[in-house]
Amino acid sequence: MKVAVVGATGMVGEVMLKVLAERNFPITELIPVASEKSVGKEVDFKGKKYKVVNLDTAVSMKPQIALFSAGGDTSKEWAPKFAEAGTTVIDNSSAWRMDPTKKLVVPEINACGLTADDKIIANPNCSTIQMVLVLAPLHKKYGIKRVVVSTYQSVTGTGVKAVKQLENEYAGIEGEMAYKYPIHRNAIPQIDVFEDNGYTKEEMKMTRETKKIIGDDSIKVTATTVRIPTVGGHSEAVNVEFSRDFDLAEVRRIISETPGVVVQDNTAAFEYPMPLYAEGKDEVFVGRIRRDESQPNTLNMWIVADNLRKGAATNAVQIAEYLVENKLV
Repeated sequence: MKVAVVGATGMVGEVMLKVLAERNFPITELIPVASEKSVGKEVDFKGKKYKVVNLDTAVSMKPQIALFSAGGDTSKEWAPKFAEAGTTVIDNSSAWRMDPTKKLVVPEINACGLTADDKIIANPNCSTIQMVLVLAPLHKKYGIKRVVVSTYQSVTGTGVKAVKQLENEYAGIEGEMAYKYPIHRNAIPQIDVFEDNGYTKEEMKMTRETKKIIGDDSIKVTATTVRIPTVGGHSEAVNVEFSRDFDLAEVRRIISETPGVVVQDNTAAFEYPMPLYAEGKDEVFVGRIRRDESQPNTLNMWIVADNLRKGAATNAVQIAEYLVENKLV
């Protein structure tokens, strides 16, 4: 089993390598891939050193699986080349997510639709993954009409440059800016570029991807996404209106029985999810589960996950695991 990690020296790529090692993914040969400036550098995987190669070399080595986290432009150009060579690509960029010919996969929800013919598989947006993992089983039971979500997203979602900006500002050091404004002691209500409708690209990703993953275009989703000075993961305040009424105890049971989801919801003991404690974990954490008393059939929740793990690397590796287990590669 030859596995390429494209973008191996980036923030998500490094976590992909870590997750592959932790989960003992059956790799016989690792192919770390990065830009020309990183070629020849070494990455450590399970105590062994592997030299970084360029994209041309990686394609010629014909890996069975390639995990991509190198940006949309790279994915658009190179994912088809890997696919033509027989490689199954799992892509973490937004390049293929809304392509009607490509599957957008959260394994616990819709991996069962994958086939050996799916040579380019899209990994959803980080903030979408953690939300739909909780919403999907509730939709089956109660039927979701509308979702209102506000996100509080970690600087790690932007990358190394943003983490460095936060660290510099915290230390009072002037340095390179990843954002137009300071992030320390601030909240920036813009993630990605603005679209013509006044929403950001990140907000529209959550709207469009939720419908595609759950498989129901009738679900209405409106989002406000905000960057805050945290590192451990993304947090979301989610308000869900259902077609049918619900019992809170049953809602908690359904969520707690969902694979990959942990309920932390004991307000008497001040127990609720926080990004500080989600960092480094693969689970999605849910708390503050309560009825919206302003209108019928509506639920409020607080959802937190490490955006580099379940929001990116872990989800991609889980897709790869499904492919291997079901002999689709």
